[in-house]
Amino acid sequence: MLVPLGRALTEAERPVLDRHGLTMWAYVVLLGLDEQPVHTQAALAKAIRADKTRIIPVLDDLQQRGLILREPDPADRRVNLVRLTAEGARLREDAQHDIQQQERRLLADVPAADRRTFLRVLQQLADRTGTGESPG
Repeated sequence: MLVPLGRALTEAERPVLDRHGLTMWAYVVLLGLDEQPVHTQAALAKAIRADKTRIIPVLDDLQQRGLILREPDPADRRVNLVRLTAEGARLREDAQHDIQQQERRLLADVPAADRRTFLRVLQQLADRTGTGESPG
C-alpha cells in the first residue's frame, strides 16, 4: 500500500514543483541543505541518499540559478562546500509550503486523531529505516 501511495504523492507533487521551477532531485537537494547550512558535496549526497555523481548536474543547475553556492573548502581545496543562498532558501520554503498545503488537503477528511496516528507511525517507520524525514 505504501509504494502506490508514495508514487501517487510524488506525481501529485510534480505540478507543484514545476510551478516553482524545480525537479524532484533539485527539491531534495534544497531540503537536504536545510538540516545543516554547509555540506561537502559527498556529505550532501549521502544525507539525501543519492549517488554523489548523480547530483552534480542538479548542483550545477541550482548554482547557475543562484540558489546554492559551491566553494572550495579552505581546509581541502579538492572538496566543494555547498550552501543555500537566500534565494534558494526562499524557493525551498515556498515549494515546501505549497507541498504541505497539498498534503493537508489530502488528509483533510481524515479524523484528527487518525491523522496524528498515521503521521506518528510514518515517522517511526522513517526513523527505523534511516530515512528520518519528518512527514509534511
